[in-house]
Amino acid sequence: MPLGARGRAWLELRHLPGVGPRVLGPLIGRLPDPAAALDDPAALEAAGLPQGSAETLARRRPGAGFHADCRWLEDPERHLLVRGDPGYPALLAAIVEPPPLLYLEGDPAAIDRGPAVAIVGSRTATRAGRDNARSFARDLAGCGFTVISGLAAGIDAAAHRGALEAGGITAAVQGCGPDRVYPAEHAALAADIAAGGALVTELPVGTPPRAAHFPQRNRLISGLSLGVLVVEAGAKSGALTTARWAGSQGREVLAVPGPINSPLSRGPHGLIREGAKLVENLADIAEELRTDRPVPSRTGHPPSLPDDLTPDQALVAENVDFQPTALDEVVAGSGLTPDRVSAILLELEIRGVVAAEPGGRFTRTPARGTPGS
Repeated sequence: MPLGARGRAWLELRHLPGVGPRVLGPLIGRLPDPAAALDDPAALEAAGLPQGSAETLARRRPGAGFHADCRWLEDPERHLLVRGDPGYPALLAAIVEPPPLLYLEGDPAAIDRGPAVAIVGSRTATRAGRDNARSFARDLAGCGFTVISGLAAGIDAAAHRGALEAGGITAAVQGCGPDRVYPAEHAALAADIAAGGALVTELPVGTPPRAAHFPQRNRLISGLSLGVLVVEAGAKSGALTTARWAGSQGREVLAVPGPINSPLSRGPHGLIREGAKLVENLADIAEELRTDRPVPSRTGHPPSLPDDLTPDQALVAENVDFQPTALDEVVAGSGLTPDRVSAILLELEIRGVVAAEPGGRFTRTPARGTPGS
């Protein structure tokens, strides 16, 4: 949306050399009228602006970054949220060193409308992990929760899609400028998120995605949320950074357990050992967040197979686990020939009972509407 004098002033200060969030943040608390302060570099220097920045400001020649931000904000669906102003999310404002400025595309109320839960996890998630994330997001969004994630491949994308399927609100926090989508293949997903929710970043226009940006982006994911749910994460996953931020911010940390021999279970299991809430169903999340928002009861138990499977189809399906299962394991468990098992697996995949995984493995697909579906 078009900038007022106040927003333009903060952007001009943000794009001065030597001014980053740690300089701009204190200035926001000390300058109730930044537009007027632009004409008094000495007063700005006294308020904490570095001397070199104040000297640059005296020449009043805003750089290319300032103009790029202003052009991006000309779209009425794009917004600049300044800490301390109405519309800045209250939950985020309560963390240590909240971002002074937020660039947002979509609906600003999406990140401050009601209770929010972050769902994060591995980029290389299994089908079962993606299904779990999608199901929890769909159910949470259906109960009126906002789903926060980071637009990454794997668990993040599944969580966003689950919320969208429920017709709910989801917001994606990015580790790049607001004019970019990362990863690029999620451009259509990002557009869907912005249409009913929000894309958010603290980084100015033109900022590329860099590894150093994502730990800081993760603090915003947790900062916007009452709690963080981790679904599949390796021992060094970035999702664990989000969980650490959540703990330091006083937010709840929740984790979905997984198979003990899966590397992607190490992250959630480690969090559970450290005191994170073990989550099997939606009620577990509501209980930990101590919200009075009603949620449907879920058993969390593996669903039964469809009633109309043939005996051989049921036998093969029962030998496919909810973690990737090799063809020879299914053959050994069922006692059928490899050719017969392969044919039945194709039939079950078409029915949506199993899903093919990389490396010629298969997983059982939980029924829609249950945790993990």
